[in-house]
Amino acid sequence: MRSYSRAAESYGSVQVVTGVATANNVQLIQMLFDGLIESLATAKGHIENRAIEDKSKAIARAGRIVVGLQGALDFERGGELAQNLHELYAYVTRRLFHINAHNDLQALDEVTMLIKDISQAWQTLPSLLGSQVKSATYAN
Repeated sequence: MRSYSRAAESYGSVQVVTGVATANNVQLIQMLFDGLIESLATAKGHIENRAIEDKSKAIARAGRIVVGLQGALDFERGGELAQNLHELYAYVTRRLFHINAHNDLQALDEVTMLIKDISQAWQTLPSLLGSQVKSATYAN
């Protein structure tokens, strides 16, 4: 239950918080990815429109979601996959700092593609493992 709370706080959306009670781990992680992708798209729009303060807020939100995803990893059950995701999230966090400091749209596109690829993998997970899927990569 602790990972549910941590991840929901990172998402920062009332809509997601209300859905957490009924979401399984895979659904919760997918909600976080959805929020992360939305934040990255918002940041891109703000960079393009030179709305620097709003860009910083969107990137900060994205960073909180990444920290939530990283904090929810279960290294005992997730093994090498959890470690790889941890390193990827650390890389994404570094790139977010770079993007925020330099308004680098190319780096933002890179991060967005990485996150979309991982999100897409999470979308296919329930169909691969059946209806009673419990993530071994993330804590319960």
